[in-house]
Amino acid sequence: MSKEYLLVDGYNIIFAWDELNKLAEESIDAARDKLVNIMCNYQGVKKMELILVFDAYKVAGGIGSVTKEGNIYVVYTKEAETADQYIEKTSHVLSRDHKVTVATSDRLEQVIILSQGSLRMSARDLYADVRSVTKDIREKIDLYRPVKNNMLMDNLDKDAADFLERLRRKK
Repeated sequence: MSKEYLLVDGYNIIFAWDELNKLAEESIDAARDKLVNIMCNYQGVKKMELILVFDAYKVAGGIGSVTKEGNIYVVYTKEAETADQYIEKTSHVLSRDHKVTVATSDRLEQVIILSQGSLRMSARDLYADVRSVTKDIREKIDLYRPVKNNMLMDNLDKDAADFLERLRRKK
């Protein structure tokens, strides 16, 4: 298996995550944008091909679109095509040669993609993994954040600092 893919049912995730669901009540566009941003950060750590799929099947005359936003692909389905249909078709094709995981809490969708050889991830599991990745990112940022004075001695480990101190005192 050369590549790993994660297909994410966008609206399913938005309405399953409390923070995004509340935001969607005010602005669905803002909730979509926030999910795109979250998924870009997640992909940056996980290093898989991430495809975020949104329904646009009720858009009259909609031809659908696939755009690259940051490091992920964002798909809007065409008229009369649901995100579930797009995900099923795409996972069926990709799972022949690649490891494919689908993030959705739609039970029927999970059964279908499992029968096609893809793995499933619930919205809750994705949320937990995103939180874990976000925590790891914050810890790494804090670890490498320069101290206030940005002095060499403040950024060295104890052994290196002791060695330089002995050298300075010529001991």
